Amino acid sequence: MVRSDGRGKDKLRKLAITRNYTKYAEGSCLIELGNTRVICTASVDETVPTFLRGSGTGWVTAEYGMLPSSTPTRKPREATLGRLDGRTQEIRRVIGRSLRAAADLEQLGERTIWIDCDVIQADGGTRTLAVTGAWVALALAIRHLRNQEIIAGNPMRTQVAAVSVGMVKGRPMLDLTYQ
Repeated sequence: MVRSDGRGKDKLRKLAITRNYTKYAEGSCLIELGNTRVICTASVDETVPTFLRGSGTGWVTAEYGMLPSSTPTRKPREATLGRLDGRTQEIRRVIGRSLRAAADLEQLGERTIWIDCDVIQADGGTRTLAVTGAWVALALAIRHLRNQEIIAGNPMRTQVAAVSVGMVKGRPMLDLTYQ
């Protein structure tokens, strides 16, 4: 089975990662898969949530959003709607849990790393691309903390990446687009 873009069912779109994409975040990247583009940043905050204060343990948390013009039909900002939809909440949780599972939060020390994933163009696979880009941004932020001698060890235990997989006409297919 060949798709309209010529890829076989087990082929990925072209992947590109531009590291240090933004100036101010301790870690950032632009990650692109075909026509899907997500900016991921990692910002270090020297505080932790209340439940971790005094524990010596750090925290990694994530936010995710789609810009209004990231899809063919304008998607309103969730802030104007007054609430996050279920999809956004689920994606934020998946990103945060994936990164916390990959990191030794005790080695991070009592600080929080905020991951922000902003979809600037969507053509399928935004949540999986956000997970992968979030890991890249987090790894760059950890490198920054180590280079600044803020932390001594490497809290990154493993790498994290994701890709979409689904069934199309009863057949498994890798890296789905909106087509």
